[in-house]
Amino acid sequence: MTRREFLLAVLGAPVALAACRTTSPTPSFGGRLLGTSDRLGHRLVRREAPSDGGEVERTGICIVGGGIAGLAAGWRLLRAGFDDFVVLEAEPQPGGTSASGSNPASAFPWAAHYICAPTKENRPLVTLLDEMGVVEGTDPRGEPVFAEEVLCRAPQERLFMAGAWWEGLYPMAGASAEDLRQYRAFEAAMDSWAARRDAQGRRAFTLPVSKCSDDPEFLALDQRSMATWMDQQGFTSPRLRWYVDYACRDDFGLRLEETSAWAGLFYYASRIPEPGEKPAEFLTWPEGNGRAVAHLTGRLGGRVRTGAMALQVRHDAPEPEVRWVDARTGQARRTVAKQVICATPAFVTRYLLGGGAASEHLQAFHYSPWIIANLTLKERPASRGFPLAWDNVFHDSQSLGYVDAGFQAGRDRGPTVWTWYLPLCGPDPKAVRRKLLLAGWDAWRDAIGADLFRAHQGLEGLIESADVWRWGHAMVRPETGFVWGGAPQRARQALGAVHFANTDLSGVALFEEALDHGLRAAEEALAGLGIASETMRR
Repeated sequence: MTRREFLLAVLGAPVALAACRTTSPTPSFGGRLLGTSDRLGHRLVRREAPSDGGEVERTGICIVGGGIAGLAAGWRLLRAGFDDFVVLEAEPQPGGTSASGSNPASAFPWAAHYICAPTKENRPLVTLLDEMGVVEGTDPRGEPVFAEEVLCRAPQERLFMAGAWWEGLYPMAGASAEDLRQYRAFEAAMDSWAARRDAQGRRAFTLPVSKCSDDPEFLALDQRSMATWMDQQGFTSPRLRWYVDYACRDDFGLRLEETSAWAGLFYYASRIPEPGEKPAEFLTWPEGNGRAVAHLTGRLGGRVRTGAMALQVRHDAPEPEVRWVDARTGQARRTVAKQVICATPAFVTRYLLGGGAASEHLQAFHYSPWIIANLTLKERPASRGFPLAWDNVFHDSQSLGYVDAGFQAGRDRGPTVWTWYLPLCGPDPKAVRRKLLLAGWDAWRDAIGADLFRAHQGLEGLIESADVWRWGHAMVRPETGFVWGGAPQRARQALGAVHFANTDLSGVALFEEALDHGLRAAEEALAGLGIASETMRR
C-alpha cells in the first residue's frame, strides 16, 4: 500500500487527505514495534503436539492465563484460604489488555485505562478497590466513596473539530436545534433504560452482565443492530450518530451498523447508577488498569509464572492436565491439577481444547484488532481552543484520540506520555489483522503524525519516542445476535473439572466482566474440590 492508501485505510479520508496535502518532512522521532508473542501463539494455532515428556508437577488448581480473569480467580482462591494453585501466563508480564509500562516521564497503560466507579451492589469490585486503598468510606446511602486522586480529573474530555478543541465529547459547536433535541431525547431514553426492571426486579442493564435481566423483551434487542434501533427511534442526527458510533468503536471496536443494540444500550444504561443521575465516574491511574494488575499480582506472589505458554488442556482424564512450554528455555512442562481454570480468550481456548465438539461453539467469537501507541513527550504542545483534558478525541478520524497519563497525576507541564488508541474496525477482522501484522513501525509512525500534528503545532519536535503495540485480538466483538445468541452462555459451562473465565464470556470486554468470570470460575473450582465457600458474587 502507498502511504496515502494506508492512511486512508486506518484513519479515514479527512485525515488522509489533510496529511497528503502537507509538505512536512518525515517525523524524526524513533520508537519500537511491540505486541503479544505472535511466535508463541502460532505454535498453538499450528496445533504443535505437546510433548509427553517433560517435568511433571502436581497442584490443586491450575489457572491458565494471567489476565484480569485469571488473576481475579487466584485472588478469590486466596480469600477462601486456598493457596495450592499456580497461574500460567504466556507473556513476559501478566495483565493482558490491562498491562502497563513506565519510563522516566510517566507510567502508562498499554490498553485498558479506567474502571467505572461501582455501586454497593457490585460487592466484589468494591472489595477489591477497598483492598487497593482507594475506598475512603460510604455515603449516607451506603454507597462507596472513592479517593479524590483516583477519580478522573476534570476536564475529562475534549473534542477536536473544525480546526479547534471544544469541551466535552458531543459535537456541540454548530449543532442545530434538531441536533440538540435528538441529543436530549437520546439521553432521556438511556435514563429510561436505566430504570427498566423485569418482574423479578432485575435491571435491564447493569454491571456485570451476569446481573442483567434475561427477560425476552430485553434480549430481543440483541437481534438488531444499534443503527437499526436508532433508525426505529427516529435518531437521525449525524452528530448524535457519530457520538454513538464513537462509543461503539471505543468499547467494542465495532461500527454502529455492526454492534448489537443490546450492547449499544448496555454501554450507556449500565453506567447510570440510578435514573436521573449522571453516569458513574471513572476511576483511573496514570498506568490505567495496570494498577489493579500490580495489586493482584502482588497478592498472588510467586504463584504467577510468566513465559509459560500452554499448548494443551486435557479435560477428558480423571485429573486434568495442562501441557505447556517454558518460553525462555523451550523446555516442555506438564502440570496435573485436580481442577483447571482456563482464563484465556475463546480464540485461545479452542486450540487448548484441541477442537472438536468441545470447542465448536467457540468459533462464534470474533475479535477486533487494535493499535496502541505510547508517545513520550518532553513537554505538552500548544493547542487551539479548549485546554488539555484527560481524554482528547478527534471528530473526523477513525482513531479515538489520546489519553494524557500525566494529566491524572496532576502534572500540567513538563514530560508526559500520551496513549493513542486506534481500533481497526471492519466487517472482516481477519483481513484487517493481516494488514496490522504486515505494517511496519514507519507506517504507524506516519499514521500517528497524520492524526496528531494537525491538532498540535510543533508537536513533532516534542516527541522523544513512539512505541507501538499491536493487539491482534484486543477485544471480543458484540456483533448483532452474539451476546445472547448461545455461544457465550455455552462457553461458560465447565467441562468436567475444567472451568472457564474471561471477559469475552460476557460478550463485552470490560474489567468488571473479567473480574466476575474469574470469581465464578474460582468458586466452581473450589466446589469441585469439595470446599464450601460463600459466593462473593451476590
